Amino acid sequence: MTKTIKPLVPYSDVVLMGAGIMSATLGLLLKELSPDISIQIFERMDEAGTESSDAWHNAGTGHAAFCELNYTPQRLNGNVDISKAIKISEQFELSREFWAYLVEKNYIGNPKEFITKVPHISFVWGDDNVNFLKTRYQLMNESALFKGMQFTQDERVLTDWAPLVMQGRKGNLPLAGTKMDIGTDINFGTLTRAMIKKLTSMPGVTMHYHTEALDLDPDGKGGWVVKVKSLLTDEKYKSKTKFVFIGAGGATLHLLKRAEIEERDGYGGFPVGGLWLKCHNKKLIELHNAKVYGKASVGSPPMSVPHIDTRYIDGKKELLFGPFASFSTKFLKNGSLMDLPKSIKFDNAIPMIFAGLKNIPLTKYLIEQLRLKPEDRLESLRDYVPLAELGDWELKEAGQRVQVIKKDKKEKGILEFGTEVVVSEDGTVAALLGASPGASTSAAVMLDIVKKCFKREIHTKAWQEKLHEIFPTYGHALAKEEKLLQATRERTAKVLNL
Repeated sequence: MTKTIKPLVPYSDVVLMGAGIMSATLGLLLKELSPDISIQIFERMDEAGTESSDAWHNAGTGHAAFCELNYTPQRLNGNVDISKAIKISEQFELSREFWAYLVEKNYIGNPKEFITKVPHISFVWGDDNVNFLKTRYQLMNESALFKGMQFTQDERVLTDWAPLVMQGRKGNLPLAGTKMDIGTDINFGTLTRAMIKKLTSMPGVTMHYHTEALDLDPDGKGGWVVKVKSLLTDEKYKSKTKFVFIGAGGATLHLLKRAEIEERDGYGGFPVGGLWLKCHNKKLIELHNAKVYGKASVGSPPMSVPHIDTRYIDGKKELLFGPFASFSTKFLKNGSLMDLPKSIKFDNAIPMIFAGLKNIPLTKYLIEQLRLKPEDRLESLRDYVPLAELGDWELKEAGQRVQVIKKDKKEKGILEFGTEVVVSEDGTVAALLGASPGASTSAAVMLDIVKKCFKREIHTKAWQEKLHEIFPTYGHALAKEEKLLQATRERTAKVLNL
């Protein structure tokens, strides 16, 4: 749909590049902390949340680290490290608190439109994997964050949890699973659009669709001159601001490289696309009610973790399996094939070369994925749905992700698979790079940016009081405070109709 084109404001306190979940979160957070703050948002598409935030472009998993086995890696000595899972789970609770606050304030409507209770299950087979999952469960069960997690090796119990996964399963391989009933499925596209709708209704906020951010240059006074172009008229405009957030998904890297800050040096990106198998057999869709995550094959990157997911998209129950990788030199689904070549600069060439040399398995994995035939994808699907038939599934394109490459003193260049925040020394520019867990931890990530970029304001009494109103557990380590954790989960579950 075509949105009304609003005139560019010559000056605003804040510029948000991109209208995804991150910009929506940061914008609303800043307006709650400082109602008089002025904001301009630039979005190249005709609607908010249509790239990485779109429901079909991500797994929709409320990443609370309940079922994602790549968040609890097994070290060479056999020990399982759950520290990342604890951090992500605590961050997700902040997101729940933020969304509950928005619902309580009537900023967004019916929470059922964007969040649904769906159990999170980890499922493995084979002696080594079963032992790993059991060890993981024992460690996680000691933390308040994961109390209530169930573990079983009983096939009857597994069949009750995930009948579609167990139906027709043969062989003598040992099986095991864990289950968290408080897991969720989230439509981040719907959530983003609801948040942007509220944000742009607030005084001092201007949204510009069909507008591409091109560059940002210092204005000589501690702020920035932002250069943009209308994709409808090809006209170019300039606007001044004190603070810029670059939350443009895959396009963030290009814009970061154009910002004249030292922190941009050494960053590069490697694009990886995704594909889903989408079920259109209603009986199978109704039979399954969980997000079942498995373990990536040996040598495969974390992004390849297979999962069979119940999804709720635009009021309809869906069933997806994947992801399968695809490759394009585009950094956005609606980007340019020249995105990758143009991203290679003098300062990041060496990190990108060394990261590439150290990640030969990723290259091998992508080549293998590109060579997959429908029958090969069916074989992978049958690991999780043994009786699957090709005619019940269709291939659907997912979103495009840019994995972060950055310089490293020891390794020269490393490939990161998480979310990376880059902030200038003076706090006037912040950029978000990377992928999972991304949207699920948006509130915590944006709160961190507020702390780093608004250092004076964050310590004022007014801002502190407001932060504690939005995030009742702000400043607390929920992993160590079981009663507080239980209280916030019960409250947000009630507000969010979970």
